[in-house]
Amino acid sequence: MPQSLTNQVILITGASDGIGAALARALAGRYPKIRLVLAARNLENLNHVAADCQKVGAEVLVVPTDLADFNQAQTLAHKALAHFEQVDALVNNAGYGQMGPVELVPIEACKRQFEVNVLGALALTQALIPAMRDRGSGRIINISSIAGKIAFPFGGLYSASKFALESLSDTLRMELSPFNIKVSVVEPGPVKTNFVPTVRAAIAQTIPNPLSTPYRATFEKLQELEQRTGSRTWTSEQVAEVIIIALTSDRPRPRYVAANSGGVLIFLMTKLLPTSMVDKFWQKFYGFDRVSAEWQGKKNQ
Repeated sequence: MPQSLTNQVILITGASDGIGAALARALAGRYPKIRLVLAARNLENLNHVAADCQKVGAEVLVVPTDLADFNQAQTLAHKALAHFEQVDALVNNAGYGQMGPVELVPIEACKRQFEVNVLGALALTQALIPAMRDRGSGRIINISSIAGKIAFPFGGLYSASKFALESLSDTLRMELSPFNIKVSVVEPGPVKTNFVPTVRAAIAQTIPNPLSTPYRATFEKLQELEQRTGSRTWTSEQVAEVIIIALTSDRPRPRYVAANSGGVLIFLMTKLLPTSMVDKFWQKFYGFDRVSAEWQGKKNQ
């Protein structure tokens, strides 16, 4: 039997839009008297989500937080515990994708990718573990990505951060099991959020003239990304349902894939197909076959 989350305290990061906002609204609408701690950088959006949740009876604490600042991550934990005296479940959902060829991504941008996607989540998790252990139970859900299992061109930094988050999740799952703290990972595929616009904005900030680089063809093909993944895209609400399964299961699985045929894709790409074939698939998907053709053409001039 799935567990009820009624009266439980659920802390959700990245709750101002996308998956985090959808999860907060779904939990509030489904579980009477649920208590939510909503964190993100955008206070205005957080307040809108909080208002929707409060309308259906949830008690909500809003804490504006930039997880790249580890002090803010720890403060978030302290405020949640001071207000509700407990946190039953943590959903580490905050994150973004720093895309672009590894060669061209500035080190400062690489640093921030890990600060937000890995270290901020880690700081928050560390701050909450003692309280969960004292209560004798807890649940931690880390929102990764299929990119946390499969690396692909143009997404090296994003994948590296999600691979790191998956590794930490595996370790925490084993280390925290004696204290009845359960740890799971949810791995979405393409999701209908503002992810692609955010990717483009990040590229514009870190790589000022992408079309003048040797990777011009891949930047051009990135504009087709939404169209090429459209048929496989999930809504935030669909992913939220998978997270709720992880939150309520008596015996939660280590991993939940939230994508059409995602498990099959991961198996094919990591276990069955030769690495050379996988490489060629992703190179073509992201336009690196065009990069190769252009580079060979210039060499032959």
